[in-house]
Amino acid sequence: MKLGFIVNPIAGMGGRVGLKGTDGLEVLEKARRLGAVPESPDKAKKALERLLSVKDKLQIFTYPGSMGEEEAAQLGFEPVILGEGKNSFGPEDTEEAAKQMLDKGVDIILFAGGDGTARNIYNAIGTQIPVIGIPAGVKIHSAVYASHPRAAGEITLKYLQNEDIKTKEAEVMDIDEEAFREGVVTARLYGYMRIPLEPELIQTSKSSGIGSEEDALEGIAEKIVEEMEPDVFYIIGSGTSTRPIMERLGLPNTLLGIDIVRNKELIASDVNEKEILDIIGGNRAKIIVTVIGGQGYIFGRGNQQISAEVIKTVGKDNIRIIATKNKLMSLKGRPLLVDTGNEEVNKMFNGYRKVLISHYMETVERVEGL
Repeated sequence: MKLGFIVNPIAGMGGRVGLKGTDGLEVLEKARRLGAVPESPDKAKKALERLLSVKDKLQIFTYPGSMGEEEAAQLGFEPVILGEGKNSFGPEDTEEAAKQMLDKGVDIILFAGGDGTARNIYNAIGTQIPVIGIPAGVKIHSAVYASHPRAAGEITLKYLQNEDIKTKEAEVMDIDEEAFREGVVTARLYGYMRIPLEPELIQTSKSSGIGSEEDALEGIAEKIVEEMEPDVFYIIGSGTSTRPIMERLGLPNTLLGIDIVRNKELIASDVNEKEILDIIGGNRAKIIVTVIGGQGYIFGRGNQQISAEVIKTVGKDNIRIIATKNKLMSLKGRPLLVDTGNEEVNKMFNGYRKVLISHYMETVERVEGL
């Protein structure tokens, strides 16, 4: 069995510091100055751990250093190293790695990154060999990713052991990061790659909702505003579902960032993890967060600024989840997901949580910490 293994070591670094991506050297350097640290290597190892049972039968082809060699070696694999080691890697290295793995005849490529990484691999191989993505980026609109890192490993293992597993073509999507930082989402379809057909473990492309949502969202916003307590900091999560809350308060909204409200006044806009912690200090705070339609994430996708440390500071019982009934229906029975990068915090959410779906109605949904 031959596996291609690629890690984008900088994927997701912009999330906690509020940069909404790390495309471009200038943005990456800014993320580092703000204290961002790599997260994708740990997620890549979680996926690769699932392949330890076939270690002696598996030949892994990867790239030097943090692009896969280090992660594989730390788990006891002895990978074949392609390319040459250097101090930093860029999109061109991801493309070259995928091309070389295609030439080596790998059965499938397992890669860690975000939508930009998926685009790079698509540019190199198209639909010639199957892939599966380990979700590690700030932006995950593409449908080539597993629902969480361990699921990516499980899918890869099943595919390598069972030649009868069918594949399907899945969308490779990406958005304009500069527009994204200005609150404008311009998603574009770049092409398709082949993925193993495992519907229970694959996330769908991001959904913008089905049916008419306006009345439900207005009702949810009215209820949240009614519930607001004096002198409590409200950390308002990103997304179109939380926007009506800010509109009802008559406050400007950072659509794709995190805002903080206290006494129904805007305290800070588009804050990062450190700013959230500095602002709330030891004071009472609550988090209002929504669900990503089609995927089910409440933490860990597009709102990494609300980090494990923020969640621990605020407290699990001070988190309010909102979503329309249509958005929950788009999950087709799958659980809500939490992936903060901290397993202890993730597991805090295991079980069932109330979700506000209208002014007068709540539902109970299963939550799974990854």
